Amino acid sequence: MSPPSHTTTAALDAEFERYLRSLFEEQIVFNRLLSLKMLEAGPDWFRAGLPMRPDLIGNFVHDRLHGGVISALLDVVAGMACICALGSRHPDKPLEQRMKHFDRLGTIDLRVDYLRPAVSEHFEAKGRVVRLGSRVANTQMEFLSASGQLLATGAAAYIVS
Repeated sequence: MSPPSHTTTAALDAEFERYLRSLFEEQIVFNRLLSLKMLEAGPDWFRAGLPMRPDLIGNFVHDRLHGGVISALLDVVAGMACICALGSRHPDKPLEQRMKHFDRLGTIDLRVDYLRPAVSEHFEAKGRVVRLGSRVANTQMEFLSASGQLLATGAAAYIVS
């Protein structure tokens, strides 16, 4: 799939992209628990994948994904999009300096609209920064099935200062 619409497709520097992947896939325990994977990222957007996992005996626990998981995933991809935008704001600074901007990141407001039941073999979530101010970032998100069907949308605001 392509990056979210109305975003730039410029690439992130390799060191920053490796940091984002490690943060998203390894350091955030919730993401590890759900087997979330970073698919790609840009200077103001982030895209992730989520498999529909069977339980320990090989059966699917439910035929649809719970709305709480969808909401949490939309929140995390939008937060990661904010990290991409903050990190891209100062590409000339060393990674350690850019990472200091992420300490204050936090969700202020989150809205999710569930459009259809989330039934699929795997899912994709996209987040993009609509506006990055000096104190607040506004984002939009999409949650899609494996076939690309839009299952949920979201909007959120994050404190970034």
